[in-house]
Amino acid sequence: MIAFSRADNTPIARWWLTVDRWTLGALCCLVGCGYIMVLAASPAVAERIRASRELFIFKQLAFLATAFGIIIVVSMMPPRMVRRLAILGCGVALLATAMTLVFGIETKGAFRWISIAGSRIQPSEFLKPCFAMTTAWLLSRQRIRPGFHGTVIALCLFLAIVAILKKQPDVGMMAVIGAVFIIQLFVSGINLLWIGLGVSLAGGGGVMLYTLLPHVRRRFDQFMYGGKGGNYQIDRVMEAFANGGLFGKGAGEGTVKDSIPDVHADVVFAVVGEEFGLAVCLLLVGVFAFIVLRGLLRLMREQDLFVVLAGTGLIAGFGLQAMINLFSTLGMMPTKGITLPFISYGGSSAVAVGLGMGMFLSLTRPRARDERARERRIADGAAREEAA
Repeated sequence: MIAFSRADNTPIARWWLTVDRWTLGALCCLVGCGYIMVLAASPAVAERIRASRELFIFKQLAFLATAFGIIIVVSMMPPRMVRRLAILGCGVALLATAMTLVFGIETKGAFRWISIAGSRIQPSEFLKPCFAMTTAWLLSRQRIRPGFHGTVIALCLFLAIVAILKKQPDVGMMAVIGAVFIIQLFVSGINLLWIGLGVSLAGGGGVMLYTLLPHVRRRFDQFMYGGKGGNYQIDRVMEAFANGGLFGKGAGEGTVKDSIPDVHADVVFAVVGEEFGLAVCLLLVGVFAFIVLRGLLRLMREQDLFVVLAGTGLIAGFGLQAMINLFSTLGMMPTKGITLPFISYGGSSAVAVGLGMGMFLSLTRPRARDERARERRIADGAAREEAA
């Protein structure tokens, strides 16, 4: 274990002594599990699409290493730099997501990816952490400067994101970003009537998506009523969990990866259940729950509204993404195409989640709280001068 003296004033020592090492350790556990799962699930997928098995393994190793490096680097940044990075990232990600409607790569009827230097990137993944941070800044700034219409700006940004995601279409991403936005509005203290109106509009939007988008209607009908091929994936997943039992069939011994396309991405949890058993599944769920609950408990001690809102948005997005993936894998809700953080295969998802968790660790560092207090005093002084 790394040990530093409290008298050591180097940047690495200050970071190590102030970062939440329990959350960092839990994230390391997820990254390690993600690499193990790509070793288990990728050979069958590579054989099905006639690609090199080593290609999947090396690419995911690079994705996870990059994500973990981003967690470390971003968590070392001061809050002011993290906030600027998020606002810039939100603008770039929003523009890139809009570009998918023109230059996007079509996959299974959706235009969610663009090609940059030969690599496919899903820009909307980066909207989740960056928009949560930007919304937190807008809402907290409105509290300091009542003349600043932060809520209106945040709402306009949200509506623009929803319009683009509806065109792609990407209902799962829309649901996560919308839920996080409503949670942040609630935490900011907005009137509950507006929250009720927002929830009602979200329900109406769901009905509209069911009516207008055939693939949404098909997935919902298959989930509710079954029908031709409707329960095939759920049946295979349930068989996988039954075959795995308590301790699993052993690494590489599962068969579910031979019968479900893209098992290494959307339903990788089924591979965990079959090859490693219920015990490891519960352990993995416990790690996700630990990260979310510990994050919320740390935020309860915060006094800075920006940190509370930003941290709530980041940790809620992380938890909702994991929950939606697990629920859809277990047949508790219609499939959404949402990845399991760090466990599912995918570069954009892994890097974006790493960015969000790095931001969260930066905001919750004790040293960072001292800097935020100084920033708050400066902002309050500027607000008083402006009012005068």
